[in-house]
Amino acid sequence: MNAVTKLLRDLVAIPSINPAFASGDRKLTGEEPVARHLITLAKRHGFSVTRQPVLPGRRNLLITLQPSGSIQRRILLAPHLDVVPADACQFKPIIKNNRLYGRGACDTKGSVAVFFQALSKLAGKKQRPKHTEIVFVGLVDEECNQSGSRAFGQSKLKADLAIAGEPTMLKVVTAHKGNLWLQLGTKGKAAHGAKPELGLNAITAMSRVVDLLQTQYAARLKKRHHPLLGSPTINIGVIRGGNQPNVVPDRCTIDIDRRTIPGETSTSVRREMNALLHTHNLNVDTLDLKGVPSPALETNFNLPLVQQFMRTACCRKPRGVDYFSDASPIAMGGTPAIVFGPGNIAQAHTDNEWLDLDQLDKAVTIITQFLQAQP
Repeated sequence: MNAVTKLLRDLVAIPSINPAFASGDRKLTGEEPVARHLITLAKRHGFSVTRQPVLPGRRNLLITLQPSGSIQRRILLAPHLDVVPADACQFKPIIKNNRLYGRGACDTKGSVAVFFQALSKLAGKKQRPKHTEIVFVGLVDEECNQSGSRAFGQSKLKADLAIAGEPTMLKVVTAHKGNLWLQLGTKGKAAHGAKPELGLNAITAMSRVVDLLQTQYAARLKKRHHPLLGSPTINIGVIRGGNQPNVVPDRCTIDIDRRTIPGETSTSVRREMNALLHTHNLNVDTLDLKGVPSPALETNFNLPLVQQFMRTACCRKPRGVDYFSDASPIAMGGTPAIVFGPGNIAQAHTDNEWLDLDQLDKAVTIITQFLQAQP
């Protein structure tokens, strides 16, 4: 077993379920045990370690490799340390058929292991860049509100390029969709179910809203197109309304997931949806469920460092993905960001999550070569 596989195995064995999803054993939650493990390893290599407070009891982990000379460039390696919920048995990693199975193997402890291992390879003075500072940023809370990357993006530490760790099949991702969660509500008038004509049914009104969103509005979205991301989408994921069958409901809400493309904002999306509904005499209350901006990512793939990384990764063309990532909040803070890592997003969050170990090794080679090529 090589060093990066061992590190991944050890990381998967440390539970780090995002506390926002905690419903059972508290010993399985929180990123701090993973951070402590990495700190122990970092100190063996003589790396500088600092922490950034984000949420109560939760801190980003910054591990820095200083250049041998003056700092003229900075590269960020930014994977997240949290994982989605899992049973205790899923934190017992298994290696079979050149795959490592376990919660977080793909999303994204594979990237954590790759980025840290690449940093370790440059620890010796002869290997480290002369003028490029490399900072490993272990982020908290990616799986919920991206609080870690939002806090880091707002900090004073900026870089020439950030590589957010996510399973991209070793493809270089320069664009991804934004993520807007909205709750729409209709109001009615309660009445006895035996006298529905005396009330105003909020569920009936919402059914018209849903129909319009799924037909006219969805058709409108399909006409928009981004070269890397395709069309924006809308999904109605939750509906709530009524208390019992013999009462006319006076309130109904739906929660929607609106995936945006560059150029769309929370304000513009809400404005166009309300305008469509108003033309059909439908009035809704609108609530932003996330309460923080989550815009689409679009990094200029012609930037010299992005082009250099694409060449190192043997990627002729940049890619776009549908999911949201920490790259967007980091980019909002002023650092150009891309997404890269081993694994297939189709394996993320599954009960049988796994990572191909060949990709793990190739990722270490790519990241190491890119960092070694820096001035």
